[in-house]
Amino acid sequence: MMPFPGGPEALPNGTLLLSVVAAVLYLFMTGREPSWRRTLAKTASTALLAVLAFLVGGPVLLVVALALSAAGDAFLAHEGEPAFMAGLGSFLAAHLAYIVLFAQSGAGLAALAAEPWRLAAALLMLAFSVVMFRQLRPVLPPGLLAPVAVYVAAILGMGVFALTLPSWVVIAGAVLFMASDAILAAGRFLIAETSPRQAIVRPAVWILYYLAQVAITLGFLLG
Repeated sequence: MMPFPGGPEALPNGTLLLSVVAAVLYLFMTGREPSWRRTLAKTASTALLAVLAFLVGGPVLLVVALALSAAGDAFLAHEGEPAFMAGLGSFLAAHLAYIVLFAQSGAGLAALAAEPWRLAAALLMLAFSVVMFRQLRPVLPPGLLAPVAVYVAAILGMGVFALTLPSWVVIAGAVLFMASDAILAAGRFLIAETSPRQAIVRPAVWILYYLAQVAITLGFLLG
């Protein structure tokens, strides 16, 4: 059963299926050296979600956040500090777009106090973010300390504002996004390049990240 009217041949369903195919292709390329095929598969996965959101008349900020995420994917498909900083900036902008979208669509921060589980989840997100940054701080290059601090604050804000929404799917997507970024940071700064654990970092980051974007996208488009 397709999530949108019509079968696989319907444009929205076909766009979603192409996104999934691209994501699966990239999953098998995560351990390879950078190449145009690898970059294309990674970027297309999220870019097609942005196209899907546009096709079905989703919120403009959703389209913007997905497009910025696709740009971040393109940058992070390459190695090196400039690509990492460009990717960080793109995803920072994407998180800010998500924060505004969630703030506009949710019940406001008062919703956290109205339901204890939401407040408890927000406090857990805060604690997790603080602990993660404290782990990263000693190993971060001086030039990355402020950008990473701002990024951690932004993704925390994205997660907290997701908790003000009625959609469990979007909330799950925000949690998966935070988990993906945490593993990415650990793999880059806390786990040695020669560690056997690096073999699972990239696939884990990609699976959690892509599921997060799909959950947020479908949570808004179908909710």
